[in-house]
Amino acid sequence: MAERLDTPKAARRTLLPRVRVEQDAFGKISEGIARFMGTPRFLLYMTVFCLLWLGFNTWGPESLRFDSAALGFTALTLMLSLQASYSAPLILLAQNRQTDRDRVSAEQDRQRGERNLADTEYLAREMAALRIALSEVATRDFVRSEIRNLLEELDEKETERAEAARADGAERPGLDSPLPRTAQPPRSGTRDARRTSGGARRADAPPEPR
Repeated sequence: MAERLDTPKAARRTLLPRVRVEQDAFGKISEGIARFMGTPRFLLYMTVFCLLWLGFNTWGPESLRFDSAALGFTALTLMLSLQASYSAPLILLAQNRQTDRDRVSAEQDRQRGERNLADTEYLAREMAALRIALSEVATRDFVRSEIRNLLEELDEKETERAEAARADGAERPGLDSPLPRTAQPPRSGTRDARRTSGGARRADAPPEPR
């Protein structure tokens, strides 16, 4: 029966305990070693070590020599081979980490470039919209010129009206003189006039028969 994919697998028991190595810590150590091996100080230390090894095994006391010159310094050759065999993987590991770091940096640069491009396009569109809006807005000089034109038109109309009024006055001079007012009887004498008129009518009337 096939195992279910939604259930975790049981941990297998081993005779030897598993050693968990933190990848980041081991990578930092390998990068430190690779950086140190690529410095002039490492070359100086390696040269001094080899000179001391060769000098002691060549001119040192025979009883204390541990690497024979007759055999071509076999121990020194073995140590240098071991050093080279370990240094190569460490350098490759440091290069892989640097490659991953460069890849992440390139991705971040690409995303940053896309954001900058989008921001630039947005600002360009906003600037174009502002230019279009400003082209439709009346400027101070335009408003002043329009007000000046309106004032000139009003002045021309006023002068035309004044000239027309002067021409009408010259054609009809009697209209300019004030009209005489008619004499109006006083209001207080209306009753007396009525009485006198009534009395006159009564005097003109024929006498009544006796």
